[in-house]
Amino acid sequence: MPSSEWVELNFGPQHPSMHGVLRLKAKLDGEIVKEIEPVIGYLHRNAEKICEMTYFNDNLIYFDRMDYVGAMNMEVGYLEAAEKLLDISISERVKWIRVIMAELSRIAAHLVWAGAYGLDLGMLTPFFHCFIEREKLLTIFTEVSGSRQEVNYMCVGGVYQDITEKAIAEIEDFVREFPKRLKDIFNMLMKNDIFLSRTKGIGILDKETAISYGVTGPMLRASGVEYDVRKAEPYLVYDQVNFDIPVSYKGDNLARVLVRFEEMRQSLKIVEQAIKKIPDGPYFNPKAKKSLMIRMRGEGDVYARTESSKGEFGVYIVGDGGVKPYRVRVRSPTLRNLSVLPELAKDVMIADMIAISGTLDLVFGEIDR
Repeated sequence: MPSSEWVELNFGPQHPSMHGVLRLKAKLDGEIVKEIEPVIGYLHRNAEKICEMTYFNDNLIYFDRMDYVGAMNMEVGYLEAAEKLLDISISERVKWIRVIMAELSRIAAHLVWAGAYGLDLGMLTPFFHCFIEREKLLTIFTEVSGSRQEVNYMCVGGVYQDITEKAIAEIEDFVREFPKRLKDIFNMLMKNDIFLSRTKGIGILDKETAISYGVTGPMLRASGVEYDVRKAEPYLVYDQVNFDIPVSYKGDNLARVLVRFEEMRQSLKIVEQAIKKIPDGPYFNPKAKKSLMIRMRGEGDVYARTESSKGEFGVYIVGDGGVKPYRVRVRSPTLRNLSVLPELAKDVMIADMIAISGTLDLVFGEIDR
């Protein structure tokens, strides 16, 4: 069929398989996707510009709401840049607490993805199991911060309150029990022939294409590139813990699934080590506490990169000596990962397009920021 006879079909922006307010304009030859155009902008909230009108420490709430299923990693990304610009140091205790929370947040984010991806492919049971485990993590977040999802736990110079003995006990329980539960969820997917047939060999992303599009995170590692910011440019105390970078060389849907499950196991390994290594010390820099009252000032420009559950999360801040950032700019890993979808979904069945887009792990608070 010539291109003039292709049928254009819209998926989204309200569609159960879009994982957010994404619109896909697909041109079809029968049931074959010939071209696809992602359309974004339905959730745009101007977070970066709002941050330029707000005091440095108050900007954390806007970062919480970017990748809202893994908020603590957003907080770490912003604070790595803000504390560098403001010349505020943090104690060793704070570094270990932040690592623990960031890795628990990574697991929580991957559990949302795993449950939702099972739904995309017609499996309801894994969704419930994933959210039961995520609920345990949200209970821990509530204990340390008072909030479940957009936690606003970290702040310039430390964390708002020290980690409690009750929270430590809950984390130790989770570390002990989660491996078996994760194995059960993994087996639900891997022992399902339909799931395997819709992921194995589908949506292959080669290494060269991934790099050219700026793809990072589990998607890049599933295409054979062993790159993780926590190893390449360690921040906090990631150079003091043992963990591996999961890599696959298949580049297909199944590879991206396997990499994310292994990442959860590695995050658990990091948390297990970190809980035993938390030193005594203050949970807040007294200098920062005093500065909060007179409003901190920063001058110059800084860029910090961290490894979120989606990939390399970058924050660029310019300070002009005032009490608010002059410029805030975010590098969204999800936006780069979404940009490669037209390559992956070319000449595939409509059903395969849904299976492929689900492996991108899209969260639109980070894309339409």
